[in-house]
Amino acid sequence: MQNISRKNPDSMAKPVGNYSHVTRVPKGADLIVTSGQIGTDSHGNLPPKFNDQVTNTFSNIQKILTSETLSEKNIIKVNIWATEQIDWNFLDAQWDELFPSAYPAMTVAYISALGLPELKIEIELWCAEF
Repeated sequence: MQNISRKNPDSMAKPVGNYSHVTRVPKGADLIVTSGQIGTDSHGNLPPKFNDQVTNTFSNIQKILTSETLSEKNIIKVNIWATEQIDWNFLDAQWDELFPSAYPAMTVAYISALGLPELKIEIELWCAEF
C-alpha cells in the first residue's frame, strides 16, 4: 500500500516533516491499531535518556509489526506523544529506517506526562491489512 493520498491539492503546502497529509486506506482493508509503544527494552527496563527511549520504542514497533506479519507499508497513521523536546535529527534517522519510501500521516504532541512519570515518548500505530 502506498501511504499517500491520490490527490495533491495545489493549494496545500508540502508537509513540514517526513509524513503525508493524507493516507488512503484501501477498500476492504482490516484496521489494526496498536497501543502506544514505549521505550522499555526487552527486559522491561526503561532508560532515563530520551533518545535511548526513542531507540527502544522503534525496536518495539518493529517487534509488534513482525508479530502481526505487518511492515511499514501497512502503517497508515502514527501518533507521537513526547514529554520533552524531540531531537528530530535522531528521531528522523530511525523514522527513515522504518519508512524508506512513502510516509504515513502523523500527529506529534508535546504533553506534560504519559502513563508513568519516567516515560518520555509513546508512539501509536494505525495499520491497514489488505
